[in-house]
Amino acid sequence: MSQFAETEKSVVDVQKEHARFIKPLGDWRRSHNCNDLTIANNGETVCLMGWVQYRRDHGGLIFVDLRDREGLTQVVFSPEVAPEAHSEAHVIRTEYVMAIKGRVRPRPEGMANPNLHTGEIEVVVLEWKLLNTAKTPPFLVEDRADCAEGLRMQYRYLDLRRPTMARNLRVRHNIVQACRNYLNELGFLDVETPMLTKSTPEGARDFLVPSRMNPGEFYALPQSPQQFKQMLMMSGIDRYYQVARCFRDEDLRADRQPEFTQVDIEMSFVDEEQVMGMAEGLMARVFKEALGVDIPLPLPRMPYEEAIRDYGCDKPDTRFDLKLKDVTDIVRGSAFKLFATAQLVKAMRVPAGGTMTRKEIDELTDFVKGFGAMGLAWIKIHENEWQSPIAKFLSDEERAGLVAACGLEPGDIIFFQAGDPGIVNNALAALRVKLGHKLGLIPENTWNLLWVTDFPLFEYSEEEDRWVACHHPFTAAQDASYDIMLTDPAKAKARAYDMVLNGNEIGGGSIPIHNPNDQTRMFEGLGFTEESAKAQFGYFIQALDYGTPPHGGIAFGLDRVAMLLTGASSIRDVIAFPKNQKASCLLTEAPSPVDNKQLRELGIRLREKAAAPAETPAE
Repeated sequence: MSQFAETEKSVVDVQKEHARFIKPLGDWRRSHNCNDLTIANNGETVCLMGWVQYRRDHGGLIFVDLRDREGLTQVVFSPEVAPEAHSEAHVIRTEYVMAIKGRVRPRPEGMANPNLHTGEIEVVVLEWKLLNTAKTPPFLVEDRADCAEGLRMQYRYLDLRRPTMARNLRVRHNIVQACRNYLNELGFLDVETPMLTKSTPEGARDFLVPSRMNPGEFYALPQSPQQFKQMLMMSGIDRYYQVARCFRDEDLRADRQPEFTQVDIEMSFVDEEQVMGMAEGLMARVFKEALGVDIPLPLPRMPYEEAIRDYGCDKPDTRFDLKLKDVTDIVRGSAFKLFATAQLVKAMRVPAGGTMTRKEIDELTDFVKGFGAMGLAWIKIHENEWQSPIAKFLSDEERAGLVAACGLEPGDIIFFQAGDPGIVNNALAALRVKLGHKLGLIPENTWNLLWVTDFPLFEYSEEEDRWVACHHPFTAAQDASYDIMLTDPAKAKARAYDMVLNGNEIGGGSIPIHNPNDQTRMFEGLGFTEESAKAQFGYFIQALDYGTPPHGGIAFGLDRVAMLLTGASSIRDVIAFPKNQKASCLLTEAPSPVDNKQLRELGIRLREKAAAPAETPAE
């Protein structure tokens, strides 16, 4: 038998031995949770229940830190106070479930723990019950646990016992309740929309669900309730919200999951100002109730073009500087051919960054290559010289132009990207944030909220070789854009807006189209024929013909908001049962195969394995 097997058998044997001490809960009732008691409860008799965090045997006294989702309380087994309770306490192990009745008393002088809410007291046990045993966990059930995320997700029920995870779920709960309370007060109705709906070609890939009753046909899980919430406005509901589950089959990262939650909101007879004012009040309520933080209103606004120009992205982190500068015209005639011929050249000055080593610069170069860049041009600014492989190609006039445009001073370093505008902006936007963290430029405990407005109506998809909607196909154009949306789609602007928090988009919304003629023009701009539009959105087009009010709304990403407000590094840490980077649930092992009988009932045929060719008999 292997050492591991022997250890496992030993654990099982101990559990079996200790199982005889298990007692029913009976009529015992909790009087307090494990984070309630303070010195004000001195002398009270209490009943606590929870899990064993630690057990310490000091010879005469046995100390147990009892834990529930609220916190810890130190309980003490004393042979002088309760000999029978003390004699049975030798069976207690980590993560055993127990209930105790005891008396609150102050901890001995000098033994108080200022880091615990209950740190001034302890509970001396009078009697107790073992409610269940437990195997030794595969990792420590504490915030200091150092283990792979995959192991945590495999044993998620243990991971969620950790104080940080319990706190994250509590903050998430508080966010949801703040949203519900605020919207209820404003007269919104909570209305559910279907989980099984129709697949659409726009946006991310759908998750498809085969229909047994209609073999060969499929439902799609909703990417958002967009069309349904608009039809609720057509229905006269006037003000709707929903804490909605949404599904998108897309590549995953730290702030994405295949199934996620939106706080989805729509309201009738409004314009952008009213929707944005409502959303600002909602977010102020969330911060106040979840964190006790006051958010100054109204929020600042930044046009999309300014965000791209100065920050390279449409979700700028405005907690620190390092703005980008367009220097294309300055270096258009440069002897450095890349600069001279590039469609766009942008620069970013890093004050006092000239102390960076070549190794650090090489690491940053490798970093931007992950965003499509071919490399990273740079110049260190010294008092009497510019140090860089490209410095010799720059004329005195070009150097003077860069100094004036970027405010260069001795001791600085300046980074450049040149080429396709999308790659230039993406690479420098990512580099800016990386340097903000690396150089300690981002202040802690700072919440920078802002609106990004005036988004493009369309963006060109090289993959599909056509213009596609930046938001969704039902977004209204700004008044001045209706005349150019078909002739000059690149300049058309949408009645759309995003809320950004610390460089993360947390909410996005728009004023949708409510006029059938405008919706027809939008479909035309997206390349739909009348027939294809009716085939895909016929029910919606028909509904527009029956008196649709002006309306607008916004959807907040609940998981992302919770991630930011808790300081978690991934939305997986604020979702009770998330998927991993491969969209798999390590706890339940989903997705998993299903048996052929189920597939046949759904009208799905499995590809049969090809039969092995028969061997030719030897002659």
